[in-house]
Amino acid sequence: MTIDWNAFSPWTSLAGGVVIGIAAAMLILLNGRIAGISGVLGGLLKPVRGDTAWRAAFIAGLVGAPLLYALFTALPRPQIDTGYAGLVAAGLLVGVGTRYGSGCTSGHGVCGISRLSPRSLVATAAFMLAGFVTVYIVRHLLGA
Repeated sequence: MTIDWNAFSPWTSLAGGVVIGIAAAMLILLNGRIAGISGVLGGLLKPVRGDTAWRAAFIAGLVGAPLLYALFTALPRPQIDTGYAGLVAAGLLVGVGTRYGSGCTSGHGVCGISRLSPRSLVATAAFMLAGFVTVYIVRHLLGA
């Protein structure tokens, strides 16, 4: 294993994590809501009166922040090593997983673990283990 020192960015990664933590803490402290994207988006798909404005603002911020960032610097170009079928399958599996797990990686991993939720600790361990196993199978057993 080698480290791509040109892409190694511990300080910007730390700053990003701090900003995410502050935003998640503010949402729960000021609004009593968990910053899990599957729950936020799910609440917009089944709207409840008086509960849509903050959800719409949250989604607008997720879409708008990279656009605002792009005004000042070039956005990084992601490298995706699969085709559209793989992306669709991955998206569907993530969607099904968030329904079975009663939340997504942001809800469980960021907000649940910070609240020491046992359910979130188990869910985060499960999806991390599933990711590790998937990468091992795809890269080392299938040779992709």
